[in-house]
Formats: sequence, structure tokens, C-alpha cells
Amino acid sequence: MPRRRLSERQVERIQRIQDRRRSKVEARAEVALAQLDDEAARNGLVVVRHGANLIVEDAEGACHHCVTRQHIGHPVCGDQVIWQPCGPTAGVITAIHPRTTLLSRPSASGQDKPLAANIGLLIIVVAPEPSPTGFLIDQYLIAAERIGVPALILCNKMDLLDDSERKGFLDRFAHYAKIGYPLLPLSLKHDPHLAPLRERFNGRAGILVGQSGVGKSSLIKTLLPDQEVQIGAISDATGLGRHTTSAATSYRLDSGGRLIDSPGVRSFRLGPITRAELEQGFPEFRPFIGRCRFSNCQHQQEPDCAILAANAQGAIATDRLLAFQQLAKTIRRSAE
Repeated sequence: MPRRRLSERQVERIQRIQDRRRSKVEARAEVALAQLDDEAARNGLVVVRHGANLIVEDAEGACHHCVTRQHIGHPVCGDQVIWQPCGPTAGVITAIHPRTTLLSRPSASGQDKPLAANIGLLIIVVAPEPSPTGFLIDQYLIAAERIGVPALILCNKMDLLDDSERKGFLDRFAHYAKIGYPLLPLSLKHDPHLAPLRERFNGRAGILVGQSGVGKSSLIKTLLPDQEVQIGAISDATGLGRHTTSAATSYRLDSGGRLIDSPGVRSFRLGPITRAELEQGFPEFRPFIGRCRFSNCQHQQEPDCAILAANAQGAIATDRLLAFQQLAKTIRRSAE
């Protein structure tokens, strides 16, 4: 059924209602903060944000329903924060620690929407079915390079292939391993505990991304056998029910580290990006950037193009060059 188109007046009315609601939440936070005693502020981790409601996990692993003090920014899942309690399970966030990384995706309006902070590992999941698309993998890797997050390619469901097919499948991604993105072949059937994957987290927060159907849900269930327990603790703290975790949520791993599960990356695409940023998103390009004859070289058919020469010599894989050229065309069209 098609969505009803709202009039300009209706849109303005909805915006005013939302502004009033935000103001009420901010006012509540200020009142709560003014009523706090001199108890020392505490460090905590934002494990989920659902609208104006934030759940902060303290050093003991307990969850607290918090609001945010005005003018400190907008905390997101994964943020390290300073908060003060104003009740047994409630508190006010008073500051956000500096972020090491911030993963965003474009909203419907084209603006970057922050999803999660302080991610230390991006895990791109591929499988024999559905057939992987290198173009999508390249976009994930560009995003990882832009925010400075290490990435690896997890080749899942390897039990579906015989030895020859398995070699052929992994060979499709060999050029990624050559430029520093590790390949991790896995099969839940052969390794039900996912020990090689658990080791990769190594005390840091990681996030799984990839096409629908590649087995992310099964991997998450295996990594988080107590996920329902953690969801219950979050729901109890908010009083909003279990739908709170439809937002990006940070879960504790029993092996150390954290797993961020975010529905926002299922429809991942790059947001606004310049051509220079695109070039930097391909690490194998970097030794050759600035060495073309023309300063505005598009790396298409220009003479004395250092990128094309590197491709001809095998230093840049053809699939990666084609991905760059396709994305560069998209940037040019957007600019026009």
C-alpha cells in the first residue's frame, strides 16, 4: 500500500511535536542533574540508544537507564561516557569520552547517521550462497579505511564446498589478502565454537556486516549464547520492552571483547565521499597517487596514468580498479 504523502503543514506540525518532546527530555536531564548529590561520577559504556533512551553498562556489568545532559553531543552505541546515578537503575550522562572510530551510514536524506562508536574490527561475511559481490565488499573496505578500522573477510559455510571448490572460492578473494585484509575460512558445522573468530576480537569491539543469507545470524547466536539474557537485562533497565534492541546494540562476549549487532548495516552503502577520499579508501593506490601525468587524472584511459600502469604490472588487481572506476563515476554524477 503506497505511503500517504504529507502536506508541508503536516510535516511542520510533526517537527514541532518532535522538538517539544526532545525539549522535555533535555529538561528532565537538567532537573535530574541538578538534584544529584556529590557522589563521584562514573565511567560507563553506552550499549544501546533507542530514541532519547540510553542504556549505560557500568564496570560491574549492570545496566542503567540514562538521559543525556544538554549540549554534550549525541552518544551512540559503543560510546565511553561519564555518568552519574540519580536512582537505583537510572542516571544522567554528563560527558562523552573521545571516540577512536565512528561508523555511520547515510540516512534517507543523504546525511551521515552515526551507528556505533569505538569499533575495533569490521568483519565482512561472505558465503558460497548468495554469491558474493566484490563491489559491496569494496564499499565495506572503503568505509573501514575511512574510519581507521581493521577489516577481515570471513568466508562462511565452507562445509558446502568440496576441496576443489573451496580453493576456487578462496582464490576469488586472494587479492584482498595480498593488500592486507586477512581471509578467515569458517564452518559452523566443523567448528561449532568459532574459536578462530573469537580470537580475532581480542578485547575489542567488532561488528559483522554482509549480504542477507550469508549466515550472520547463526554466527551471532553462536558467539552470544547468552544474548537473550543480555537483551532481558537491557529491556528491564529501559522498561520499554524487547524492541529496544532493534537499534545497534553492544553485547559482551564471554571470550572477551564485545560484539555490536546493528540492523543499520544490512542496507549498507557509502555516504557522501569525495574523489580524493575514494582514492585513499584503496590502500594499494596510495604509493601511486600523485604520480600520474595529469593532476586531475581519472584513472580511466589517460596517458601516463600511474594507477593504470600499476594495474598492468599486477600491483593493483583489475577487480579493484573497476570498482574504483565505477564508484568514481557515481561521485561525478552526484556532483553534476
